[in-house]
Amino acid sequence: MDLSEGGFIAAILLGLVLGLRHATDADHVVAVSTIVAAEGKALRSAWIGASWGLGHSTPLLIVGTVILFLKDSVLSAYEHIAPYFEFGVAIMLVGLGVQVLWRLKQGRLHLHQHYDGQSPHVHVHSHDETSKAHHAPATPHSRVRSYANLFRPKSYAIGMIHGLAGTAAVMLLLLPEAPSIAAGFVYLLLFGVGTIASMMAITLVFSIPLAFSVRFTRVNNGVATLAGITSVLLGGLLMSDVAAGTHYLAFLPE
Repeated sequence: MDLSEGGFIAAILLGLVLGLRHATDADHVVAVSTIVAAEGKALRSAWIGASWGLGHSTPLLIVGTVILFLKDSVLSAYEHIAPYFEFGVAIMLVGLGVQVLWRLKQGRLHLHQHYDGQSPHVHVHSHDETSKAHHAPATPHSRVRSYANLFRPKSYAIGMIHGLAGTAAVMLLLLPEAPSIAAGFVYLLLFGVGTIASMMAITLVFSIPLAFSVRFTRVNNGVATLAGITSVLLGGLLMSDVAAGTHYLAFLPE
């Protein structure tokens, strides 16, 4: 490792910058905003983004580490299967959007404001048995469980699906150029840190309309509807680009 040429420092800084930028890809923003609109607690929505970013980073860290050791042989195989991951993301975007729109149509998705001690929060949920449990009287023990359960499995799973698709491929393509295995590994870690930090910020931003629309059902439904329609539309266009070779999303930044 030659630190005099700044190769190690340049590699790790590049990982952080690319991670911060990567989280703002359109499909990432739409997917997470749809989750926030469908089920998020607005004042703690950053944890949706953190779980998504952690899920996104998990497969990249695994595959990236393998590439660092085996380099071109693994990278070549990944390039051949990357379109399948991309198509999977498209299906997921459509599914997320349809889920939100269906719940709105059935009248099972709406917003409430709750107060846990001194910490009010806004919560979007469906009218089912789990929502009845949410309205049960809060106890100190239940509040502890609520704050301890910040990890969001659904967001983590969706992040994993996104992890090996889209512009993540660009990040992996740069790994063979890392000045050392250590530099490449730190580059991977900081890419994940940057992605998690950016997505936490993005979900906080998307929680603001939900927080302000707590007393206005039509406004809240409009926000959720917009998120759902955008998700379905972007997913459909992405399917066409991957499967039919169209370029509907060519205008989006790489």
